[in-house]
Amino acid sequence: MPDTMLAGRLDLRTGGFAVEETPIPEPGPGQVRIRVRAAGICLSDVHLVDGSLKPLYATGEKVTLGHETAGIIDALGPGVPGTWAEGQRVLLQAGERCGTCAACLRFAPCPVLRTRGVDYDGGWAEYALATAHTLVALPDDLPFEQAAVIPDAVSTPWAAITTTGAARPARPAGVWGVGGLGAHAVQLLRLTGAAPVIAVDPLEAARRRALDLGADLALDPHAPDFRDRLREATGGRGLDLALDLAGVPAVREQAARCLAPGGRLVLVGLHPGPLTVPDSIAFSYREQSVLGHYGSTPAHVEELVALARLHRLDLGRSISDTLPLTEAAAGIDRLRKKDGAPVRLILTP
Repeated sequence: MPDTMLAGRLDLRTGGFAVEETPIPEPGPGQVRIRVRAAGICLSDVHLVDGSLKPLYATGEKVTLGHETAGIIDALGPGVPGTWAEGQRVLLQAGERCGTCAACLRFAPCPVLRTRGVDYDGGWAEYALATAHTLVALPDDLPFEQAAVIPDAVSTPWAAITTTGAARPARPAGVWGVGGLGAHAVQLLRLTGAAPVIAVDPLEAARRRALDLGADLALDPHAPDFRDRLREATGGRGLDLALDLAGVPAVREQAARCLAPGGRLVLVGLHPGPLTVPDSIAFSYREQSVLGHYGSTPAHVEELVALARLHRLDLGRSISDTLPLTEAAAGIDRLRKKDGAPVRLILTP
């Protein structure tokens, strides 16, 4: 076995990104080494490279990107539970608890969760390390490319819909931004029974995709009849749940204006700018809410793997293209430019 591998590394001092040779890691106590078979490119990776997103807990000068990862167990470190063995197909949770704070020591939720590929080395590499408790076993008929996107591209909207947003059957829901997260949000809202599901995107290709994925209505946010069509579709009431998957201030203001009494706006897309509520008196009178959301829990990922195993969730249309790891920079650029309106681009080391 060679001593080095290729990895997509971000220099946290300079912001420079490059695919470079780096030592193949050895698993320590409680860790496994994964032979990476697929890793997703997320808009968060674009933001890390352009500097608008900064790691909170990174300790090194460089980090290997990639929080959406699937592959095969290649080696086991000491103390790994016997439920895991070399050759098993797995995906990796997108992050893990710190393991040392007071909350972790008493098995409470960790307040300083670290994100794979942001705070520590991720899956844009030929090999990746993972703590054993972050592994999720994969069914044999779930392709690695589809499995890789579950932690984040699918689990983040799933958590936003089922937990933060508390979607309800037969209640109208809107999705702003039908990209990597929004395309899955449309499918997942249908799983919960939310209806009608209304997709909002300025790109015609994205609106067509939303309808193909099960949206009841797809609207251009700039159309002069936008508000009339949304109100007609919801019986004049507005949305019980609005999801901002775009992370754009104008989207948030428009979505807030579309809420029904008691409606909830969930901010899933990330944006560093301030949030403006267009009419705060009306917002309070109607008892509406704005809720922040970030990521998902391990349980959400496990639920989605189970749904895929039972063929309740089809991720076959989620993979827009696959690229070799050496073309990671080109993939970042394609996603940044929305070239071809991709759902997910996948790196295959």
